[in-house]
Amino acid sequence: MNQHIRNFSIIAHIDHGKTTLTDRLLQATHTVSDRDMSERLMDSNPIEKERGITIKLAPVRMEYLSEAIGEKFIYNLIDTPGHVDFGYEVSRSLAACEGALLIVDATQGIQAQTLSNYEKARELGLDILPVINKIDLPSADADAVSLELMEIFGLPESSIVAISAKTGLHVDKILEKVHTQIRPPSGDPKKPLRALVFTSQFDQHKGVIAYVKVVEGVLDTAKLQLLATNAKFQPVEIGIFSPQMVPVKSLQAGEVGYVCTGLKDVSLVTVGDTLTTEAAAREISPLPGYKEPLAMVYMEFYPINGDDFMLMQDAMEKLALHDAALRFTSTHSPALGNGLRVGFLGILHAEIVRERLEREFDIELIATSPSVTYQVITQQNEELEIKTPADMPDPSQIKEIREPITHSVIFTPKEYLGAVIQLCEEHRGELISIQDVGTRVRAEYKIPLAEIIVQFHDQLKSVSSGFASLEYDVENYRTVNAVKLGIMVQGEVIEALSVIVVKDQAERIGRLLTKKLKEVIPRQLFEIPIQAAIGGKIVARETISAYRKDVTAHLYGGDVTRRQKLLKKQAKGKKKMKEIGKVTLNQEAFMAVLER
Repeated sequence: MNQHIRNFSIIAHIDHGKTTLTDRLLQATHTVSDRDMSERLMDSNPIEKERGITIKLAPVRMEYLSEAIGEKFIYNLIDTPGHVDFGYEVSRSLAACEGALLIVDATQGIQAQTLSNYEKARELGLDILPVINKIDLPSADADAVSLELMEIFGLPESSIVAISAKTGLHVDKILEKVHTQIRPPSGDPKKPLRALVFTSQFDQHKGVIAYVKVVEGVLDTAKLQLLATNAKFQPVEIGIFSPQMVPVKSLQAGEVGYVCTGLKDVSLVTVGDTLTTEAAAREISPLPGYKEPLAMVYMEFYPINGDDFMLMQDAMEKLALHDAALRFTSTHSPALGNGLRVGFLGILHAEIVRERLEREFDIELIATSPSVTYQVITQQNEELEIKTPADMPDPSQIKEIREPITHSVIFTPKEYLGAVIQLCEEHRGELISIQDVGTRVRAEYKIPLAEIIVQFHDQLKSVSSGFASLEYDVENYRTVNAVKLGIMVQGEVIEALSVIVVKDQAERIGRLLTKKLKEVIPRQLFEIPIQAAIGGKIVARETISAYRKDVTAHLYGGDVTRRQKLLKKQAKGKKKMKEIGKVTLNQEAFMAVLER
């Protein structure tokens, strides 16, 4: 049975045609009829279709009859998410495969994400089938890209397939090469069950549905257990993806499918966990590579209308049912009321969640500036995890602050190298190495994660006319001379506007933020001071002047003391308003902090 199964994934840089090729493979194997076919069929979320990225991976089973040898094969294509934020999910999807199609755009060549995904695939020992896509475009240079693949990855020229996923040209050659260049799964069906959970989703009736690859043994109706969370359950349904869910009696070693667990808590079924029978749970060892979902970026969400807080909380709970990596807790701000502090895998993950809250649940939000997790060592040698500026202890209590550092790989055309180096240096990047790759340059840097999550990607695209690409992963923590820059509006500290910055840049960023806030906070009938402070020291100040009403306009003569009396009364009223007046902050004020 195993000899006729092939489990493979498609890895590519964003917009190199991964989803389009998936659509062509589904058509070529007649898995989906022409009537049911639609563009980007495997992307279920409208945001995925609009942005042209895969957020939630989806597997599919295809049957292929090889005319060359007259045998039928089962191809399990396990899709991978298409962004650096979901790197762990990509690694677990690849771990469920024996091979991968490595797609490279014939007009753009090898990019940062191509290299990163290739290295992940090689680490896991996958067979690589290189594919050059978009050869139908006038600017395509398939020969140059072939040379890159041979030079960088050491792949033989005979293994490379040049196709056009859009027109379907040579897609049949890929199907033929899959069973010759990718090995069959090697699991023994007679051993105790071990299955890898590579993603999950929530169904209201069937509970959490675990997407699994059976590594060893047979998955049937016996009582099951997850090793990392110790969750036990009786399977409600077992099945395969065709691409709709089709129930089957059992899944053999090497097969890919799903298990409806009946569990109502999605956090019990985590990506990378090992599924086995309850009877064998004590004897077997878990599959390697499992990690706890780890939030890298934190933001706070507040509803614009305070009455919508419960609606927002319910909406977030519903989103968390489908996303095990989403973590949130309640928080409160004197200026903004009740809100949620949410942990994300990265900035794209945060944008998607925010967009879904606004679109699907019709909730207007204020989102605070994103922050990363800092490690703070206190004078008493306690280690604290600081997820937002509000958590930062008093400066006198801090002995050391550590920030997360990324290992970043940037690919850029040679003519933009100077601008890219300058940008990295402005963002506290440390150069590790530079090497030529055909007409482009591969630069490796150590860059603090805090610098990458705010505007860095947009600026990189801007200085390189959109040609540079970035891939990063968090490597370790490093000591940094950082401070909390508090923002005060009318003497009141607005924690949601506060940021953690490097001490050397604190004064510059303070001036920049107060200036921007002056432009976006609406004027009132009283004067509004905006201040940036480090502890008790004010480092920058701007003042929004009050609206002035001419209270003497109706006077038409008489003694000058009447005029002075009215002006004195107005000044007294303004002073009182300043004491009790309330400043309402709008979304623009929070966006000003984001755009620093």
